[in-house]
Amino acid sequence: MPSRRIVIVSRIFAPEPAAASFRLRALARGLTEQGAEVVVLTTRPPASTTVEPEPYAVRRWPVLRDRYDYVRGIVPYLSFDLPVLLRLLVTRADLVVSEPPPTTGLAVLVSSWLRRRPYVWYAPDIWTTATEKMDVSPLLKRAMRLLETLAARRAAGVLTVSEAMGEELRAVTGVDREKILVAENGIDTDVFRPDGPVAEPGAPYFVYAGSMSEWQGADVLVRALPEVLAVHPEAQLRFLGRGSDIERVEEVARRLAPGSVVFEGLRPAEETAAWTRGAVAALGAVIPGIGYDFTKPTKIYAAAACGTPVIYAGAGVAAQLVERNGLGAVVDHDPHAVAAAMIEALDRAADPARAEENDRLRRERSAWAAEHASLAASGRLAARWLLRGLQR
Repeated sequence: MPSRRIVIVSRIFAPEPAAASFRLRALARGLTEQGAEVVVLTTRPPASTTVEPEPYAVRRWPVLRDRYDYVRGIVPYLSFDLPVLLRLLVTRADLVVSEPPPTTGLAVLVSSWLRRRPYVWYAPDIWTTATEKMDVSPLLKRAMRLLETLAARRAAGVLTVSEAMGEELRAVTGVDREKILVAENGIDTDVFRPDGPVAEPGAPYFVYAGSMSEWQGADVLVRALPEVLAVHPEAQLRFLGRGSDIERVEEVARRLAPGSVVFEGLRPAEETAAWTRGAVAALGAVIPGIGYDFTKPTKIYAAAACGTPVIYAGAGVAAQLVERNGLGAVVDHDPHAVAAAMIEALDRAADPARAEENDRLRRERSAWAAEHASLAASGRLAARWLLRGLQR
């Protein structure tokens, strides 16, 4: 049988540091390992990144980015979606895999209909749910629901990253359960591992590595710092990432903890791993009860793979993930609760009597991640499912 040609369409791809980038790279590698010919249609990454060769074709072009080098907003989305629609019309493919946003899904849907070929919708997030919680016009909310519903229901199949995410997608779009494959989210355990360089050995800092969006409420971590600094004045909080809420988080940091919060911006995966590896704890947050309790932030997997404990402010499936697997502490999305957990983590890290226990827990967390959170294994699972679908 001749090799199948799979085209992956995404506005973000490796080496641009983001969960979507590395998840899609794992899929592309998994497909290539199983004999498929893979072509990725994506954007030219920020100038600060280094593009490494891959065993598949990656075609890039420039798009509009914001001042944080992020492709976000209707006009930047369209600066990718309109060219990709034209490229898809002249690109041969047996199957197309589309990453959000739903505007990209529309471009893939239209081109697939015109070219009479199937596509798969990859849904790591539910954009309709996110938009409902944002201060945007009702018209935009209705448009987002319509586009996401079309993208999911017209697809030959849907990939998602957790059972809870799949259930939310079904509730929002009405997509058939039989069309969905859950390929659990994970992390590159070759990069995020307990052994390796440490950014600042012994320094009393916490790390938040990932996006900062309104629904996460990452400012709660900064609001906790005054209480922490009263006990541990040398403590720092380092943010590695970007997002739509970053300016508000920066303003809270300037007002409440000047000099104790560092915004590193986007960092390469290897550097993020070094900061995570050396942290007292990795922090995560999602505001509970606003429709995002079904998410499992990638930062939890990254911390576990490095052996670093997690302090998670939130509820839902992510809280269960942390608690059930001994990955750290779960607290209310409240500054006082977060502060208490941060102080406990600092006390534990500085106590020589607990050093042996800390080392044991670090090994247990990283062993769990190696077994349950390998992004490569998840990519291979998704690849097998896609190729089996083409054989039917």
